[in-house]
Amino acid sequence: MANLVTVFLFLGVIAYGLLAGADFGAGFWDLLAGGARRGRAPRALIDASLAPVWEANHTWLIYCLVILWSGFPTAFAALTTTCYIPLGVAALGIVLRGAGFAFRKVSLRTPEQRLYGAAFAASSVLTPFCFGSVAGALASGRVPAGGGGNALTSWLNPSGVLGGVLAVLVCAHLAAVYLTVTARRRGDGDLFRYFCVRGLASGVLAGAVSAGGIFVLRADVPRLFHNLTHRSLPLVLLAALGGLAGLVLLRAEEVRGLREAAAAAVALVLGGWGVSQYPYLLGTHVSLQDAASPDATLGVLVGVACVAGVLILPSLILLFRVVGRPGVDGRPPRRRS
Repeated sequence: MANLVTVFLFLGVIAYGLLAGADFGAGFWDLLAGGARRGRAPRALIDASLAPVWEANHTWLIYCLVILWSGFPTAFAALTTTCYIPLGVAALGIVLRGAGFAFRKVSLRTPEQRLYGAAFAASSVLTPFCFGSVAGALASGRVPAGGGGNALTSWLNPSGVLGGVLAVLVCAHLAAVYLTVTARRRGDGDLFRYFCVRGLASGVLAGAVSAGGIFVLRADVPRLFHNLTHRSLPLVLLAALGGLAGLVLLRAEEVRGLREAAAAAVALVLGGWGVSQYPYLLGTHVSLQDAASPDATLGVLVGVACVAGVLILPSLILLFRVVGRPGVDGRPPRRRS
């Protein structure tokens, strides 16, 4: 039963990475868009793309937290009493990010817009970095079974920094890809090329960091490195092929299959991490079975997850389908240039 609950947990992690990750990445590009005049067009596209969905995407974070603290309470306690700094910063970043995004849209004066925009953009970078560093802490075994580990070195270490940097770059790449497709659907040739170039740059950089990260893991987390190059190797290779396919499509300025290729690459990377980590939840000292709640609790979690999938997934799918239609924000799509 613990294995089944873990599958449901990782499905939520993947969904959060693909959806909220793109939202964080959009904030990354907002940060680098430039001054008020130069960045007006890309920021307008970012705002229009995020406004209807950013709150819904964080549903998956709540889902993952509920599964984790209900299904594996001892591991949750160990994680939160060790990595409370990055988790607290990430939580604060989510709040500031949402507030900055909302207040910037209704502010009339430029100084206020800049202040709220800076809060939104900076939080969009800091939050995924913290989440990635926590994943590095889990994988490297620096979270003790009893909790209360070192508040700094548990996540500020080679694996933690690698996880944080990769999280930021992957989010940026996903956002650039999604915004490239959105710009093409709107018929905006300038923004299409703008985000296409950024998608290529972020994808190449993420690939280079991933390749270099292999050596970091080999030195810092030998077991994870071994499993990634053996047990999870098929998923790693498929992820590399998906990422390469996405770069080829961006280079050819072709949007058909572009989002699917990028999303598949990210999902396979997260899945490969999960397969490499199995059967341990914390490093190599706490297994899933050791940390799991009683079977009765796990059974309830499985039932709740199934019911939630039946009730919530159709609503989310409908939301994204409606938002993805050209002109849904009340403005007619522009002609391609």
